[in-house]
Amino acid sequence: MRAIIQDTYGGPDVLRETRLPKPEPGPGEILVAVRAAGVNPTDWKHRAQAGFVDRLPLVLGWDVSGVVEALGYGVTLFAPGEEVFGMLPYPHGPGSHAEYVVGPARAFTRKPSVIDHVRAGALPLVSLTAYQALLDTAGIGPGQRVLIHAAAGGVGHAAVQIAKAHGAYVIGTASAAKHDLLRELGADEVVDYRTTDFAEAVEEVDTVLDPVGGETRSRSIGLLRPGGTLVSLLAGPSEETARAAERGARMVTMLVEADHAGMNVVADLVAAGALRPRIEEVFPLAEAAAAHRRGETGRTTGKIVLTVE
Repeated sequence: MRAIIQDTYGGPDVLRETRLPKPEPGPGEILVAVRAAGVNPTDWKHRAQAGFVDRLPLVLGWDVSGVVEALGYGVTLFAPGEEVFGMLPYPHGPGSHAEYVVGPARAFTRKPSVIDHVRAGALPLVSLTAYQALLDTAGIGPGQRVLIHAAAGGVGHAAVQIAKAHGAYVIGTASAAKHDLLRELGADEVVDYRTTDFAEAVEEVDTVLDPVGGETRSRSIGLLRPGGTLVSLLAGPSEETARAAERGARMVTMLVEADHAGMNVVADLVAAGALRPRIEEVFPLAEAAAAHRRGETGRTTGKIVLTVE
């Protein structure tokens, strides 16, 4: 099979197309013929240097949408020929930037018929991150105030929609050019972080979802109501955790996990029209390096996706 591999760490040029043996599913696994696979910041970070995954050669990619090709021993959820999408076990199980990939059957669910593989391939990692942060970790509910930083990014734009679908009052930070999109996705308030001090413009909130870290995370602590939660996608210093506790709130760092139940929720939201991905750009598998260069500009809205013919 064709796959995008790296033999060393570095810039996008370390990525190259090669041919590898087609994998076989083990017990509890399925073999998926990949049709589309999202590219996320974690991909280019792991390409650049050893991170959670410290092995070479390496095939990146956690997002996948495709067709079940074969079943491993004991799998009962799917049948060959069914369309599925999901996130491979994060962080240790990448490999979707290839023509075929194997993964645990319960990392997947059936792809809703209302979206194509490109859109389905864009959703798993960012949607599971948002769902696990907002629902499993922060426990948001109707009427609660939720602040989402980088709201037009991959995780952010999924989080806006998921929070809104669960009845929250959603506030998003983004540059002014992206405000119309955020309102379209359901944001109740939008703040231009380039011209406005969000910490002054936003009233107290129940939940903050922060994929940015640094000063943004630190200044968000002061917006938490007692009992509130700040979910950071980047590790923060213990002093910030202590500051949140002084307010009767909490700050936690979250790492997304493969999640069959969560993927079922994502699929239901997609089928109901409550969750739709914004696609920034689509590249063929052979142009994975170009996709990484595009993502590393830091100016994308929504998701970048690789397609596999």
